[in-house]
Amino acid sequence: MTLPDPEVFVMHRRHAVVLFVLVVALLQGCASLQGRDPLQVTVAGIEPLEGQGMELRLLVKLRVQNPNDSPVNYNGVALEMEVQDKTFASGVSDESGSVPRFGESVIAVPMTISAFRMVRQAIGMLQGGAGPGKIQYEMKGKLSGSGFGATRFSTKGEFDMPAATAPNAT
Repeated sequence: MTLPDPEVFVMHRRHAVVLFVLVVALLQGCASLQGRDPLQVTVAGIEPLEGQGMELRLLVKLRVQNPNDSPVNYNGVALEMEVQDKTFASGVSDESGSVPRFGESVIAVPMTISAFRMVRQAIGMLQGGAGPGKIQYEMKGKLSGSGFGATRFSTKGEFDMPAATAPNAT
């Protein structure tokens, strides 16, 4: 019977130690993400952009407030807007930066609304009998961090649809 080579045993032991250290570091990193308050995100402005053919392009400026004790560093932004529970607009940006601890930043994201989505929304509102009433929206997105980290955000709301008024005959 031959005994295993001692060098192979030492090499396997080193690999086990390195693997253990990596797992502990990963678990510690995940634990540090808990307990963070969600980011507060609002639309700070909207500007028109030049579109192509059957699309509407907008530059949406988001005001991102960080109520946490550590900054949120990001390298890329993704944003999606739903109206009446259907995707209405989406956009991405490779903008990078940082939202300071207990601070705020304005992040610009170009968004696209296809003509088909606009028509689908209009038809859905007409078929649903949506006259003057409430329009529900949800904005979801993420600030991509380094590695596996991404800070997600979501905001919901509704606004009143203006009532159609008949022109005054004078």
